[in-house]
Amino acid sequence: MATAGASPDVPRVAARARLREVARAGAPVVLARERCLEVPGPLGEVVPGLRRGAVVAVEGPPSAGATSLALGLVAAASAAREWAAAVDGSGTLGGLAAIAAGVDLARFAVVRDVPGDRWAAVVAALLDGMSVVLAEVPRGVRVADARRLVARARERDTVLVTLGAWPAAATLRLHAEGGVWTGLGAGDGVLTARELAVRVEGPGAPVRGHVAIAV
Repeated sequence: MATAGASPDVPRVAARARLREVARAGAPVVLARERCLEVPGPLGEVVPGLRRGAVVAVEGPPSAGATSLALGLVAAASAAREWAAAVDGSGTLGGLAAIAAGVDLARFAVVRDVPGDRWAAVVAALLDGMSVVLAEVPRGVRVADARRLVARARERDTVLVTLGAWPAAATLRLHAEGGVWTGLGAGDGVLTARELAVRVEGPGAPVRGHVAIAV
């Protein structure tokens, strides 16, 4: 898993150049017949595929499983042997959770320590070359910036997965509604999986489903 920081101590020009290098390294060659990325695993039963250029907003209260759902969508790039990236604002995105979701860490770049005033620019740079970009939405993101990122994702044929309150339009919205852990017996045992409840809003009527996530 490649990581890159966007600390204020690093000159902005150098930081942006580094982001462009990471994006170019992951730039996919997309044929017309490959306009949709297949979502692998149990989540694929609820969201079968991601149209390139789409925006998928993932939301949910703390500990409801929103991060697991978002990583499951990122795994669509790994299944296609293409690159994905994440902007991890909270610093809590872990490699083990990504692996459990099916993400190939060898093709997954993570950018941390992004100041709020540079968040939109960092996400835009990653959209230029990745197949899927997961972006944790910071507080106070401007609607105008969010709309520009929607347009950028569409222009670059990149799937933008947002995590948190998203103030702009989205092709799909996934709402994590919590779940049930399995694996514990009568006072002993090990947690092995979690079944998450998810509500999907998009074209047509809302869909509800359950997704089994290994831990």
